[in-house]
Amino acid sequence: MPKFSSNPYLLLTLTVLFWAGNMVVGRGVHEAVPPFALAFWRWTIALACVLPFALPHLPAQWPIVCRHWKALIALGLLGVGAFNTLVYIGLHSTTATNAAMLYSFVPIATIALAFLLLNRKLGRLEAAGVVVSLVGVTLIVARGELNTLLDLTLNRGDLWLLVAVLVWGLYTVGLHWRPPIHPMLLFACCAVVGLVALMPFYAWEVAGGYRIEPSTQAFMAIIYVGIFAGFLGHVFYNAGVAAIGPNRSSLFIHLIPVFGTLLATLFLNERPYWFHFVGIALILTGIFLTTRRKHA
Repeated sequence: MPKFSSNPYLLLTLTVLFWAGNMVVGRGVHEAVPPFALAFWRWTIALACVLPFALPHLPAQWPIVCRHWKALIALGLLGVGAFNTLVYIGLHSTTATNAAMLYSFVPIATIALAFLLLNRKLGRLEAAGVVVSLVGVTLIVARGELNTLLDLTLNRGDLWLLVAVLVWGLYTVGLHWRPPIHPMLLFACCAVVGLVALMPFYAWEVAGGYRIEPSTQAFMAIIYVGIFAGFLGHVFYNAGVAAIGPNRSSLFIHLIPVFGTLLATLFLNERPYWFHFVGIALILTGIFLTTRRKHA
């Protein structure tokens, strides 16, 4: 893995800044760049960046790749093919602020899915944390209005974002079965799988008349999501996890709502409302409760 910095906290902070920027950029160009096009070119650029670091490991680890092809396909479909595509689809109908807030539900969704799929036991505090965070997410999705839930008039974009959160939770839990190969090679394999899965959807999008509107803004957005949110975000996060461990590293994801709200306010003129602050407070309270219990 390439060496970028000796400060893992800086790397992790940059990671969540890049990921929060991904949501703001995706919202900012949603009229000029269709969602499947943005996802396809994001991972094409990221794959081009990671290949020089992944290919040297391929000859020696090719037998392992072949032996664990099912796990690689599943991880590629979830983490590359589906997650960001669902985020970009959702950003066509919701704000970057909402997307950043809902993304903070990822740790809770992962804990709940680990309970269901890995039979991981939930303590009382963890269960309470899941419920409290779910209330916070519901508040944000309903935009503080009970009638929104009663009338079943939920914002379509928020629902897409919630599906994306569940997909990322499945991907994270699925890493339990990841093959023992170099992280950069794992990244490259997942990117290849995701791109193959995205190709027919991208072709369908183009056939339907949805094309990228050429502009400097669109070009810079694609470069950003490919290099910064796609490649560097992944590499920086891996380096941070390797240095300080997954538990402390995962806490940095809670900065995404902070960065996302600030960036959306600065670049998209989005204004956060009271239910955003109450919702994120509930989500963070839930996360605090779930992390109170120490695990082996």
